[in-house]
Formats: sequence, C-alpha cells, structure tokens
Amino acid sequence: MTTVKQLLGKKGHQVFSIQPDDTVYNALQKMADENIGCLVVMKGGSLIGVITERHYARSVILKDRSSPETPVRAIMETRIIYALPEQSVEECMAVMTEKIVRHLPVIEEGKLIGIISIGDLVKSTISDQKFMIEQLEHYMHGGA
Repeated sequence: MTTVKQLLGKKGHQVFSIQPDDTVYNALQKMADENIGCLVVMKGGSLIGVITERHYARSVILKDRSSPETPVRAIMETRIIYALPEQSVEECMAVMTEKIVRHLPVIEEGKLIGIISIGDLVKSTISDQKFMIEQLEHYMHGGA
C-alpha cells in the first residue's frame, strides 16, 4: 500500500499558492500557467483555504461575477479537507470520493508539505496494480 509520503517522494512537494486578496483572475492565470486545477490560499504563512477551477465555475461564472474584480477570499473553500503523510492512497481516494473533492493539501505537524490530486492517486493505483500483475505473471511462469 502506497502512502501519501511515498507518493510525494515521487511527485515532489511543490505547492502553488495565492493570497486571499488576490483576484480570481490572477488565480486562474496562475493555474493556467502551471497547468494545475487548484491553488492553496495562504495568509501569513498559514493555509486558510483552497481555490479550484470548480469554485470559479460555480461562484463566478454562474453568478455573473467578474473574475478581475472578485477576490479569492470571496469564493475560496475554507473548510479544508487534508491528508496526512502516513495515510494510504486508498484512504485518500475514499476521502475524496466521500467529500467530493479532487485535491488534498498534505499536512505534517501542522505544516503544509505538499498537495495531491485525484489524478496523482489514480496514477499511483495503476502503477501499484501493474507491479502486482507483473509479479503474479512472473510467479505463474515459474519465477522464484
């Protein structure tokens, strides 16, 4: 079972952030520039929220707001669901499914150390399954 710590060891710990008073437009530009779907919202070194493309679609476009005029704090999610390094990929997939989120900040000893997406978890699961299949095939064909 792969843990979040192992996943971050392969993926990296880079996290892209934005300030709560930045505009939604700037957040979208940053997400586009980095080819990501989520930014953590930081204030004074503390994680205070997340903003995703989904927040933009539902809280700006559908409410006829202007992204250059709307601050991130107006649409960010402040109920932060996060992962711990010792959690398994499977546990995180269950949390994401239950809570209907696609990104989990990773917190260790109160500090943000990374972020994982549903795509990261699916990629890890596929890799683990591929390894297991290869091991079973090796065993079936007389490998020691």
